[in-house]
Amino acid sequence: MLPTPSTSHVCFDTIYEPAEDSYLFLNTLSSAIETAWLSRRFNDSGDNSSKPCSIPNYSPQPLVVEVGIGSGVVLAFVAANAIHIFGRKDILTLGTDVNSNACRATRQTILDAISESQKHELGNPVAEMSVGPFFLSSLTADLCTPLRPGSVDVLIFNPPYVPTPELPDMPSPEVEDSAPVNSSRSKFEHESHLLSLSYAGGKLGMETTNRLIESIPDVLNPARGVAYVLLCAQNNPDEVRSRIAGWGLGWIAEIVGSSGAKAGWERSEPSPPSSPSAPPAASASATASSPSAIRLLPSFVLWFWSIIDE
Repeated sequence: MLPTPSTSHVCFDTIYEPAEDSYLFLNTLSSAIETAWLSRRFNDSGDNSSKPCSIPNYSPQPLVVEVGIGSGVVLAFVAANAIHIFGRKDILTLGTDVNSNACRATRQTILDAISESQKHELGNPVAEMSVGPFFLSSLTADLCTPLRPGSVDVLIFNPPYVPTPELPDMPSPEVEDSAPVNSSRSKFEHESHLLSLSYAGGKLGMETTNRLIESIPDVLNPARGVAYVLLCAQNNPDEVRSRIAGWGLGWIAEIVGSSGAKAGWERSEPSPPSSPSAPPAASASATASSPSAIRLLPSFVLWFWSIIDE
């Protein structure tokens, strides 16, 4: 079992604390089926017309982006265990969150996890001969707004999925810089507002998730991109799946993980388990000129959305 990154340095007054949904990501991304699929996808030479001629079977470094990073535990896990998950160590990691406290916490979570993993690499020839993983930054930003089109190889999103009457207001830099310290009530309201950004999803818990889904065709690498998105039963995951299929060009959504357990306010609908003898149907390599992949998590089901090679 791979170790969970430490978040002992994180103050959870304003940041989402790792919970069952977080651990579903860790378990799914490190599962035998998923690591085999990701290793094939990101170690295949594919179309290497632009590869450095001195590097045989060259496959560019994967850019892994987590949107809504929170404590950083998921992205830190991916970075620290890159060899196990991707079959290569040189991945690039980047995170975004509207909560600047989360961005600061994530930086330490990831750097600590990478440092800890490097202590255990002695004697591993693959690790010793490789460079990375690399942590680029944690950006205070709304969803995918700072990302270049077609740049993301792996997108991870554990959204605010709890149905609420409305979405909390987005924090502004001015408000962040002038956090209240005079009144205990105003301090509580400020902290509660920041924390609500991590769980309050508006109508059907899908208002933020829908915005993210709409951006997926733009930000994913068209040749090999894949997105992992978590949904709970109240988010109508079957409707989301149908919507993705409606994009055409081979886009599909597949379940790749499920908790099937209580998660506080809801119980997930059981989902069909993945066959242990074969990878998900969507795990065929993508065409070089088409949209990419997605995998989606209802609460908890992890799905995969992808373009299949005809």
